[in-house]
Amino acid sequence: MALTEQEQIRRDHTAALREAGVDPYPAAEWAVTHHAAEILDQYEDARHDPEAEGTEPIRVTVAGRMLTKRVMGKAAFFHLADESGQIQIYVKRDNLPEGVYNSVFKKLLDTGDWLGIEGTVFRTRMGEVSVEADRLVLLSKSLKPLPVEKTVTDEETGETRTFNEVSDPEFRYRQRYADLALHPEVRDVFKTRHRIVRTIQGFLDDRGYVEVETPALQPLYGGAAARPFTTHHNALDMPLFLRIADELYLKRLLVGGFEGVYEIAKDFRNEGLSRFHNPEFTMLELYVAFRDYDWMMGLVERMFEAVAQAVHGSTDVPRTIDGETHTLSFAAPFRRVPIFDAIAEATGHQLYDAEAGRVADRDAIAAVARELGIEVDASMGAGKLVDEIFGEAVEPTLLQPTFITDYPVELSPLAKRHRSKPGLVERFELIAAGKELCNAFSELNDPLDQRARFEDQAGLAEAGDEEATREIDEDYLRALEYGMPPAAGLGVGIDRLAMVMTDQPSIRDVLLFPLMRPETVAAGEPEAPAEA
Repeated sequence: MALTEQEQIRRDHTAALREAGVDPYPAAEWAVTHHAAEILDQYEDARHDPEAEGTEPIRVTVAGRMLTKRVMGKAAFFHLADESGQIQIYVKRDNLPEGVYNSVFKKLLDTGDWLGIEGTVFRTRMGEVSVEADRLVLLSKSLKPLPVEKTVTDEETGETRTFNEVSDPEFRYRQRYADLALHPEVRDVFKTRHRIVRTIQGFLDDRGYVEVETPALQPLYGGAAARPFTTHHNALDMPLFLRIADELYLKRLLVGGFEGVYEIAKDFRNEGLSRFHNPEFTMLELYVAFRDYDWMMGLVERMFEAVAQAVHGSTDVPRTIDGETHTLSFAAPFRRVPIFDAIAEATGHQLYDAEAGRVADRDAIAAVARELGIEVDASMGAGKLVDEIFGEAVEPTLLQPTFITDYPVELSPLAKRHRSKPGLVERFELIAAGKELCNAFSELNDPLDQRARFEDQAGLAEAGDEEATREIDEDYLRALEYGMPPAAGLGVGIDRLAMVMTDQPSIRDVLLFPLMRPETVAAGEPEAPAEA
């Protein structure tokens, strides 16, 4: 690609640095003693008042990007940005070795360069806490300028305008490294995501559950209804699949004697892209012996309360939907509604006959779906149609955390049949802000019933359902034949939970590197707004 003018200038600066004997990419260690936020907090402390008698100056060693540079003859100011924030640096010619200020700092260093600074903290006449540098070291040269965002306030009108703002999602998602460098608030989102995961791990570890790792490459895929990614192992000359779920391997561990196991791992589903879907995503799956789905609802309530408290210091979580801010309450208990009752409330159609103990026939359900404008094809069974109706008429209306329970058998091939409602299974999904956050069952542990369900799924696949599992996992059935204890299982979408807890509109905003279509940039065309 052709270089922009700024990119060529920076390459020229790099060459000049090398000629002057300055390594633009030195291998030396730079031992940071303070971060920007820490300096600002510490200096405000009265114990470090420089005017107080006997007070020693605070010496610091910092490192970060140079974001601004204002040269004023024999002195200069710039802001240094590190992970915690920004601190102003004051550079004086006479404080540095001879020639460094005039020949290197003024002429060859650019905004975006990584610098190491040693010096003392002071307050300028304008009142800004700053570091006066007596040592300045180039740690890494920046060859591509970061877009420079500038905010200007009109003194007469008070109107604030931002110039060269980098708000294009295409740029931000593709060049996340630049997005993070420019926007500290984006880094905060991913720090919060880290806190969410650590809170969940601590919550489960405190209850004695064991975190494990299961295969991402599997000879048979299962544990969910989804299309897999396929690959091939050359040495064994066999096809393999990227896992769509961890479920079947984790339940094998219950057969082996573990009483509580969980995994937080990447799953892969060969599906489309949307604000709520990415083909590679993170799931928590938990399986606990001797428990059922009703007990699991209580655990989910307590776990989500803990997450909300860790992130917001409260069980109230703000969530923006269609430009309007709502408050979601994750304080237990959550509302619980059977799926057919929820559909009846929303559509006026009761699709489950409780007295007869049966789900309505497929044709009747298909008629309701068509009435709601849902496209129906021959591959969709009764369970699939119920799911489509729920997704269209009910799910978007559920703002507060709500457990939707008791799904059709056909829709839940790995869940235990309901103990009192024929044709249904003991399953729940937690819906909040109009989207599913988790899914859970009383786990099916009857190997004969499980085989029949697998065969039903294979029949749906033959009929054209691309998400139904075609192959029967004989090894998993063999494991069940050894005996699996009654158990409750849970799957939580970490990405969607992070979206809710950080109030982000798209799953791409909580993934550091979301999947994107191939990039096309014309030769000579800059990839982002250039430095002014």
